[in-house]
Amino acid sequence: MASLVGQLVFTLENANGYKVWEDPAFIKWRKRDPHVTLRCHDSLEGSLRYWYERNKVDLSVSKSAVWDDNAVQAALDCAAFWAKGLPFVRSLSGHWKFLLASCPASVPKNFYDVALQDSEWETLPVPSNWQLHGFDLPIYTNVVYPFPLDPPHVPADNPTGCYRTYFHIPKEWQGRRIFLHFEAVDSAFCAWINGVPVGYSQDSRLPAEFEISDYCYPCGMDKKNVLAVQVFRWSDGSYLEDQDHWWLSGIHRDVLLLAKPQVFIADYFFKSNLAEDFSYADIQVEVKIDCSLETSKDSVLSNFVIEAALYDTESWYSSGGHIDLLSSHMANIKLNSFTPRVDFPGNVLVGKLEMPRLWSAEQPNLYTLVVVLKDASGLVVDCESCLVGIRQVSKAPKQLLVNGHPVVIRGVNRHEHHPRLGKTNIESCMVKDLVLMKQNNINAVRNSHYPQHPRWYELCDLFGMYMIDEANIETHGFYFSGHLKHPASELSWAAAMMDRVTGMVERDKNHACIICWSLGNEAGYGPNHSASAGWIREKDPSRLVHYEGGGSRTSSTDIVCPMYMRVWDMVDIAKDPTETRPLILCEYSHAMGNSSGNIHKYWEAIDSTFGLQGGFIWDWVDQGLLKEGADGIKHWAYGGDYGDTPNDLNFCLNGLTWPDRTPHPALHEVKYVYQPIKVCLVESTLKITNTNFYETTQQLEFSWVVHGDGQKLGSGILSFPLIKPQTSYDIEFKSSPWYSLWASSSVEEMFLTITAKLTHSTRWVEGGHVISSTQVQLPAKREIVPHVIKTRDAIIVHEILGDTIQISHQNVWDINFDVRTGAVESWKVHGVPVMNKGIFPCFWRAPTDNDKGGGESSYYSRWKATHIDSLVLTAKNCSIQNITDHLVKVAVAYIGVGLGKEGSDSELEKANALFEIDMSYTIYGSGDVIIECNVKPNTSLPPLPRVGVEFQLEKSMDKIKWYGRGPFECYPDRKAAAHVGVYEQTVGDMHVPYTVPGECGGRADVRWVTFQNKEGVGIYASVYGNSPPMQMNASYYSTTELDRATHYEDLIKGENIEVHLDHKHMGVGGDDSWTPCVHSEYLIAPEPYSFSIRLCPLTASTSDHDIYKSQLQN
Repeated sequence: MASLVGQLVFTLENANGYKVWEDPAFIKWRKRDPHVTLRCHDSLEGSLRYWYERNKVDLSVSKSAVWDDNAVQAALDCAAFWAKGLPFVRSLSGHWKFLLASCPASVPKNFYDVALQDSEWETLPVPSNWQLHGFDLPIYTNVVYPFPLDPPHVPADNPTGCYRTYFHIPKEWQGRRIFLHFEAVDSAFCAWINGVPVGYSQDSRLPAEFEISDYCYPCGMDKKNVLAVQVFRWSDGSYLEDQDHWWLSGIHRDVLLLAKPQVFIADYFFKSNLAEDFSYADIQVEVKIDCSLETSKDSVLSNFVIEAALYDTESWYSSGGHIDLLSSHMANIKLNSFTPRVDFPGNVLVGKLEMPRLWSAEQPNLYTLVVVLKDASGLVVDCESCLVGIRQVSKAPKQLLVNGHPVVIRGVNRHEHHPRLGKTNIESCMVKDLVLMKQNNINAVRNSHYPQHPRWYELCDLFGMYMIDEANIETHGFYFSGHLKHPASELSWAAAMMDRVTGMVERDKNHACIICWSLGNEAGYGPNHSASAGWIREKDPSRLVHYEGGGSRTSSTDIVCPMYMRVWDMVDIAKDPTETRPLILCEYSHAMGNSSGNIHKYWEAIDSTFGLQGGFIWDWVDQGLLKEGADGIKHWAYGGDYGDTPNDLNFCLNGLTWPDRTPHPALHEVKYVYQPIKVCLVESTLKITNTNFYETTQQLEFSWVVHGDGQKLGSGILSFPLIKPQTSYDIEFKSSPWYSLWASSSVEEMFLTITAKLTHSTRWVEGGHVISSTQVQLPAKREIVPHVIKTRDAIIVHEILGDTIQISHQNVWDINFDVRTGAVESWKVHGVPVMNKGIFPCFWRAPTDNDKGGGESSYYSRWKATHIDSLVLTAKNCSIQNITDHLVKVAVAYIGVGLGKEGSDSELEKANALFEIDMSYTIYGSGDVIIECNVKPNTSLPPLPRVGVEFQLEKSMDKIKWYGRGPFECYPDRKAAAHVGVYEQTVGDMHVPYTVPGECGGRADVRWVTFQNKEGVGIYASVYGNSPPMQMNASYYSTTELDRATHYEDLIKGENIEVHLDHKHMGVGGDDSWTPCVHSEYLIAPEPYSFSIRLCPLTASTSDHDIYKSQLQN
C-alpha cells in the first residue's frame, strides 16, 4: 500500500491530470503526528545543562541583531547554535544545491537520484526564502490572492524549487531511529532520501517530520546520504494562507536530523491545576511512548519506567561559584497507577508542587520539566525536557483571568519579518523584538497570523509575554468571491483546517506564555471553525479560544475580539449585560506611516470601563524588504517594487518600527498609554497608581521635576511607602515638595513631571530605564492675559521702490515686502539672509497614508476634489496702513482659488474662493513683526488639513530650538507622551524618514521656536495675543516634494528650509487606514479662524527665553 501511495504522491500528474498539490484532502503522506519540540537528550544532567545555557539570553543578545546581508550567515550560525548541546540532533542547515524550475513539469527528471550530477546547480542557503536570493519575485498582497481564484487549482506556472544536500549518520547514532524534521517549508513539498520518497507535507508554518531510518546508509559509512526536496510555490494549501504579508517560498526554517532509541518519548503534555489559594499545584504530565515494530506497546510498562521531575531554573543563576543543577530539583512526577483515562490512551504522570512560583508576564517564573524513560535496569533510554510555567488561565464574567487577576492586554500583532531574510529567523533579532516590546511596556503579542518559530515561544516564556497563538488559516481573498463556497463551510477543506489547528496546539501546548489559541484570521466562519474550537476545548480546557471571524462574537470564541472597532462601540458592548465575555481588540490602532492618533482615547475607555481588557496594535514592524536601488544603495521596498502583480503597494508598512526595528515616533505614545504607573492630578491631590497585578513599586525609584515657562525650577527624589499592585498613593498638593516652588513662582505656566525608573537591571533592560513618565500642568496662580510686546523707541527707515517696500533699522535688520504678492521677499539680520520667501497662509499638507485611506471618501480625495491641494493665493490688495518713526503696518488681503476653478472676473473669482484671508504685519523698530491672520474658509469645504502660515528660511538656519511638546514628532491626536519642554534639534533630525513620504516631523503645542545658523543669527517665532500654542514643522523637503515622492530615497531637498507654523493642524488618525477616521475633536472645520504670531530677529547674544518672557504680562 505504501508503495502505491508513494507512486501517487510523487507522480506529478497522472493520466487524468490529478496533481497532489491541488488536492485539499491530501495534505500529508508519511508525516508523523504533531508533537512538542523534541530535544533527544542523552541524560538528565545533559537536559539541565542544555537549559542552563539556553536560558542565558538577555539584553546583550539583542545588540548583535543584524538586518543587512550579514544576516544570511547569521541565520546559518543560529541554526547550528539551536542544535548545540543536543548530541542526537543535527542541523542540516547550510548551503544546499538549488535549481528553480518554472513549474513542476519543468523539474529535471529524477532530480532526486543519488547519481544525479548537481555540480552545475547554484547554491542557496537553507533556511531561506529563495526570492530573497535572486530566484523568482517576492509578492505582497493584503487581501487578493496572487493567482486566479479557482480553488483548489493553482497556476500551471508554479515556480518549483529543487533542493539537494548530503549528510552522514554519525556512528554514535548506531541502532537508533532516524527522523527528518523540517521546521517549516512554504508552501508544499516532497522529500526523498537516496532516491526514495519519504514524505509530503503542506502548511508553511508548522513542522513536518518523517522517519527515514530504513532509507539511510548505515552509520559510519563513507557513503553520503542524499536528501532531495521539491518545494511548490503554490499549492491548494495556499488558499488557506492568504495573510497580509509577503508571499515568499522555500525551506525558511531549519532542517534537522533527530536520532531516537527504538522505544522513545514521542510527546508529552504538561498540565498544572492550582489550589484555590495558589498554595500548591497538582501536576500532571501526559506522555506518549513510540515503540518500534519489535517492541509491543503492552510490554513498554513492564520493561521501561517513565519518570518526570521539575527543576527550579532561577536558582541556577542566583548562586555563585559551582552550579549543582540537580540540586534545583523541586518535585517528582510519578506514573499514575490508577485506571487509564479514556480521553488519553498514553501514560499519565502525577505530582504536586508546594508554594509554586507563578508565571505571569510581570513575573515570568519558570521551571524545567524533564521527562525520562529508563529501562528495567534503571539506565536512561530517552530524555526530553522543556520550560514550563505554573499559571492558571480562566474566565469570569466579562474578564479573562491569569492567576485570578484580570490582566490588561497591552499588546501588538507580530509577523515574522526580517528585511533581508524574509521569514527566516535569527535569535538575536527575536530577542531585539522582545527587548523593545518590554522596554515600551508591551506585555502581549498575537502571532499574526500563523505559528511562529519554536524559539520565539521559549523567549516569550523567559521574557514574560502573554501570547495568542494563531493557526495558519486565512482566506481573506474569498471575501470578494461570493460565487465560491467558502472553505469554512466546505467539507473538502475540513481536514486541512483541522490539521493546522491541531498541529499548532500539539507543538506549542507546553508554553506558559500562551493564554489563548486562535483559530486563524479573516477566514470567514463556518462549521469547520466550530469543529476546531470544539477540538481545542476538549484537548486543552486550560486556555481560552479566540477567533474574530463571523463578527467576533460567535460561539467559537471565548473573547469578544473585534478588529478596528471604534471606542464608542467597544464601550457599548462592554456595558451590554447580555454579553458575559471580555472584549479584547485583536487588532486596533493601525500604525501605517505617520499614524497611531487617537490611541489615548482607546485607553481612556479601557482604563475606565469594566469588560474592556486591552488589545493588540496592528502591527509591530514595517514589512519592508531590502532592495538595491539605482544608486547602488539598499532601501526599503514594498509591494510593486519588484514588478510583482497584483500588489497592495505599501500596505505592508504598518509597523511601530521600521524593518530594522528602529522605533517610529508613535512607539513613544504606545509606551505612554501602556505604562503601568499612572499619575493624575485631581483637584489638589496627585494620585500615583500602580496598575500592575503582581509587581509592587519596590524596584522603582520615583523622581519629580518642575518646569516653569520652559525653565527648570526644581527637582528631587520622591519617597513614599511601597505601592502594592492595583493600589494608589496620594500626595496632597500643599504638602508636596514642589508646593513652595509653585507658591513663590511668577511663571505663566508650570509643569510637574513624575518619572518612575527601574533601580536594577533585568533580562530586557539595564537599571535606570524609565518605566513610566507623566507630566501634569499645575494650577495657574493667576489669570492668563494676552501676550503683548514691550517695544523700544527704535527708529525705522522705510522706502518704497516700485513694487517693493523696504523697512530696516540701521544695519541690524531689514525686510523687503512685495506689494504685488504681499510676501516677504527677504529678511536679513546683520546682513545675513534669514528668510527669502514668505509669509503665506497655508492650508495643505502632504497626505499621510491615513489621509489617503477610503477611496473617494478619503480626506485626500475630498481635498483634491475641492482643489485645496492646488490652491492659488492672489493678493487682492497690499497697502501700508500706518507709518510712524517706530512702526510700519502693512495689510494684505488674499483670495485663495483652486487651480481647477474657471473664471477671471473678480466677482466670479470671489464667489469661487476657497479662502478669504486678511493678514497684517506690524513691524516695530525693535525688529519685532506681529502677524495677525483672519481666515474665512468656504463653508462647503471638507475638514481642512491645516490653518497656518508657511515661509522659506535660508538653508543655513538649521538649528532649531523650541518650547513645546517633544522631543519627538507629535501631532494633536498623538501627543500624550510628548512632554512640554525646551528642546533642540537640527532640521535634518526633525524629519521622520517614513518609507512613503508624507506629512511628518511636526511638533505640537509650541509656544516659541528659534531658527539659527551656527553663528547664532536667525529668527524667533512665537504665539501672540490670545493665540494658543501652535503646531510647528521645519523641513528641507517642501510639502510638494513630500507629496510627489513615493519612496523616502526619492526625496530631493529644496534650496530652502520650509517652515510651517499652524494655528490648527488636523490629527493624523489611526483607528484604521482605509476610512477617514480622525476623531471629530481633531478635525478642522471650514469656519473662520483668527490667530497672531510674533517674529523677531536673533543673534548669538539674544536669549529666546527672555524674548518670550518680554511678552508675558506680569
